[in-house]
Formats: sequence, structure tokens, C-alpha cells
Amino acid sequence: MLILRSSPTSPFARKVAIAAAVLELSDRVEVVFADTNDPEDTLRLQNPLGKIPTLILEDGPALYDSRVIVEYLDALAGGGKIIPNGPARIGALSRQALADGIMDAAILQVYEQRYREPEIRSSKWVGRQADKVARALVVAERDPPGATDVGAIALACALGYLDLRFAGAWRGEHHGLVVWLDGFAAAVPAFEATRHVA
Repeated sequence: MLILRSSPTSPFARKVAIAAAVLELSDRVEVVFADTNDPEDTLRLQNPLGKIPTLILEDGPALYDSRVIVEYLDALAGGGKIIPNGPARIGALSRQALADGIMDAAILQVYEQRYREPEIRSSKWVGRQADKVARALVVAERDPPGATDVGAIALACALGYLDLRFAGAWRGEHHGLVVWLDGFAAAVPAFEATRHVA
């Protein structure tokens, strides 16, 4: 059994969970909660970065980060399933990188508020991260994924995280992405099944 160290609110862990479901590998993956703030959590022994998601293989080694894990899962499922072969590969990986960047920038905004004392928080820093998200959403809406590949999975998780942490503020300016996400959710039941719970 593969072990996925995860947290209910991690968009990157959600990306892995949805990928496993799309690849029909969910029954081979046991999700085990990880507390990244707890120095006693075994996560830090499994992944020296202390980050999630981390996938523990059946023979012991660990894989990280989400991009490596989904690549491994795609190969395990026979290859070319959510990470296409040939010319489409670069497009799917580029869309994944864009969506991962949205998640990174969104998480940095959350962490600035959560972990920094009010007197040392930087509104300039938060603004820079918000600008990254805004620019990336424009690009994603202009050319949304057409297939259920790793780029689509990552984008759905990025938008889901913006819904969770920023009250879906993106929806007012990006009707095309709202329609796209509704279609993705209807086609991929794992999106709803992995909805954040905290």
C-alpha cells in the first residue's frame, strides 16, 4: 500500500488524491494525516523538507513534491494517462506549472497572515502574490484545459483553494473559469469527494 502524507486543506495533496482517483489507483493509496507544524510528526523523517504531499512507496522510499508524485502515479497506471506523451505533454505540464504557481502564491498570502505578527506583515508582499494569482487566472481563462490531464487537475485544485481561502473572489471576474470548473467537477467526481473540510 502506498501512503500519502496529507492534510485536508492542502491543494497540492488534493491534486495527488484526484490524480490517483482519475488513474483508478485510490484503492492502492492510504491517506495519512501529517501535521507540518509538529516537529514530532514522522513527516520530517520521510521528507526532509517537512512538506506535504509526500508519498511513501511500498518498499520504503518517499517521493515529493506533487509534480513528482503525479508523474509516478501516471507511470504506475501505465503512462500517458494524465501526463500525455508526445506534443501534448509540454502543454499539460505548462498548465500544471501555472496552476501550481497560483497555489504557491495563494498559500504565501495565507501564511503571511497566519504566521507573521501583525506589525511585521508586508502588504506589499501580499500584493505581489495576489498579482501573480490575478495574472495567472487571466491566462488560464484564455486557454483552459480541454482534457482531464494533470494541468486540468492542478487548475481545479488551485481554483478550489481560492474558493476555500479567499471566499471565491476570483469568480466575479472569471466567468469562463467558473463554467470550466463546473464542467470539471461534473466529469471528475473525485473533485467533490476531496473537497476541503477545514
